[in-house]
Amino acid sequence: MKFRLLSGLGIALLLLLGYLFFFPVQVDPVSWRPPRAPALDGKYEVNNKLGRVLVLYEDGCEACEDVAIDGQGRLYGSSASGEIIRFDGSKSEPELFSNTGGRPLGMHFDFLGNLLVADADKGLLSIDPAGQLTTLATAHNELAFGMTDDVEVGRDGKIYFSDATYRFDIHDYKMDLLEHRPNGRLMEYDPVLQETKLLLDDLYFANGVAVAADQSFVLVVETGAYRVRRYWLKGNRAGQNDVFIQNLPGFPDGISRGSNGVFWLTLVSPRNPQLDKLMVKPFQRKILARLPASLQPAPERYGFVLGINERAQILYNLQDPEGKFAQITNAQEYEGQLYLGSLADNGIGTIQRPR
Repeated sequence: MKFRLLSGLGIALLLLLGYLFFFPVQVDPVSWRPPRAPALDGKYEVNNKLGRVLVLYEDGCEACEDVAIDGQGRLYGSSASGEIIRFDGSKSEPELFSNTGGRPLGMHFDFLGNLLVADADKGLLSIDPAGQLTTLATAHNELAFGMTDDVEVGRDGKIYFSDATYRFDIHDYKMDLLEHRPNGRLMEYDPVLQETKLLLDDLYFANGVAVAADQSFVLVVETGAYRVRRYWLKGNRAGQNDVFIQNLPGFPDGISRGSNGVFWLTLVSPRNPQLDKLMVKPFQRKILARLPASLQPAPERYGFVLGINERAQILYNLQDPEGKFAQITNAQEYEGQLYLGSLADNGIGTIQRPR
C-alpha cells in the first residue's frame, strides 16, 4: 500500500512537470534585458499626495477604466460591464449613456460632441449625443485589432488610437507582457475619408495616447517597455518617431494632455523586480504562462501619477503606497481637478490638480 501511494504521488508529480514544461501555450517569449529600475527617490520620491483622493460614484461604475468630460462638465466612465455611465452633478443617480457590448477602455469627445471609444473587443467606436453607437474601425489591412486601448482626437478632427496587441485579447493581456514581442500599433482614423492609417507598429503593448497642445506630435505609451514614444505629426521631423521618456519606475498605462503643457501619465503598478529578472529567461516565462492566473504576477495596489512637461521633465509626482485608490489607469484634468480611472477599483477618483 505504501509503495502504491508513492507511485501515485510520483505519477502525479510527473504529470505536473510534464504540464509545466511541455503543455502547449500561445505565448512565444523572447529574451529582453530591461534597464535597471530607477529608485523611488529624487524625482520619484515616495509620498502620500494621492492619499487625499476622494472617490465619487463608488457604486456607479465597475472598474471605471477611463473618464471623459463633455462640454457641460458631465463625467462619463467606461465600465467593465460594457456600459458607458454618465454622472451629472445636478442629478442624484448616475445614468446609462450607452452600452458597447464589449469592454470600453479609453474615451475622448470630438468637436461635434460625439464620444469616441476605444473598445477592447469592438474596436474604434463613436457614440452620438443621443447614445447611438457607430463602429468606425475594427482592423487595418485585414489585420484585426486585438485590443483597442486608448483614443484622442486632434484639432483637425483626425482620431489617434492604439491597438495594444493584435495577438491577444483583453482577457489574455498578461500573455502579451510575458511574451514581450512588439505586437502593438498606433493608428490614425480620418473621419472624412473614413480610412485608417498605420502610424507606428512594433510597439510593446501600445496603451495611452495624447496629442501635444500645438498638434506637433502624438504620444503613445508602451507599457511592456516602461516608456512613452513620440510620433511627429508636423515640422521637419514629421513621420519620424523617437522615445519621449523611458525607464519609468512602473508600468505606464494612460496618458492625457492637461493644462500648461503638462501630460498626466499614470503608472498602474510599480515595477516587479522578480518579473524584470524573468524577462531574460523566455523558458521560465513560458512555464509562468501555464500557471493559473492567481499564481501569475499581478499589479500591486499602489497609486501613481506623474505630471510631465513637453520636454519630458517630471514636474509632479503623486503617489499613494497605501493604495486607497489603486491601479490608476487614466487621469483627466478639468477645471483644476484630476479625475482618475482604475483597473481594479469602482467609481471615479478625484483630487485637486497640484500647482
